[in-house]
Parts: sequence; structure tokens; C-alpha cells
Amino acid sequence: MYGNCLFIISIEITLHPKYRNMRFGVNKNILSVVAGAIWIIAGLNILRIGILTWIVDTTSWMFKLLEASMVFLFFFGFIFDKIYKKYSDRIRQKHEGSHCPFSFFDKKGFAMMAFMIVLGITLRHFQLLPMSFFSFFYSGLGAALFLTGLRFLFFRMKLK
Repeated sequence: MYGNCLFIISIEITLHPKYRNMRFGVNKNILSVVAGAIWIIAGLNILRIGILTWIVDTTSWMFKLLEASMVFLFFFGFIFDKIYKKYSDRIRQKHEGSHCPFSFFDKKGFAMMAFMIVLGITLRHFQLLPMSFFSFFYSGLGAALFLTGLRFLFFRMKLK
């Protein structure tokens, strides 16, 4: 309901002649903070879901810890490292001045993020996988997202 209202309001503001030349942007330092905040918030949310399902799951905690560690190492070391380097290079190459707060993303990144969110919600809602899967997978994935977000915040320090 609110999403439609916000969409209509943003269209009206965009089309109104008074607001056409109005620009909102952030510098490279803030851009890296926005990137870090997005990754940290996503990581904490996924980690929260993983921990909540972990609590109600009766599978051996040592086995789940091993599985979560393997998921963490895979995503943090192979997937998110490449994405972090790509996004931090994109931020580094931006000229001084103001940029869209989400300009570190590309179209492929937006599409991948939307796909992962929809897939995660669908899998949980329709219970297509056992809860034991979500406990270790989301715990490892959430921790990897969170630490990648921290990398963006440390990257901000390098920009100064």
C-alpha cells in the first residue's frame, strides 16, 4: 500500500517542473558508508533469521556450526570478495562531487539482490526447504554479508 503511494509521489515530484533540476547526491566517502550500511543491515537481518531458526532446530549444533562455517567461507571468500572489489573500484573511480547514494550498484547487482530477496522469502514462506537448512545457511550467509559491510566501512578510511 505505502509502496504505491511513494511511487506515485516520486513520479509527481519528478515530473513537476519545480523539482526537475533538484539533485540529491553524496560524495565518495558517504557512498562507501551507504554501501557498508546496506550490506551490514542485510547481513544482520539474514543472520537474525538464521539464529532464530537455529534455536528451534534440534540438529546437532556442532554439525550446524561446521556447515555455517563452510557457507561463510564460500560466500565471504569467493562471492562477496569479488563483489566488494568491483563495488569499491567503482566508488574509487568516481569523480569528486555528488553521486546517487546507490550508484555503487550496477543493474546486475540490483537484479541479483532482488532475486535473492524474492527467492529467500519464497523458500521460507512455502517451506520448500527444511528449517535446518535455513539455520546454518542463513547464519553463514548473514555473517559473510555483515563482514563484507564492515569492509566497506574500512574502505571509507582508505579514501580519506
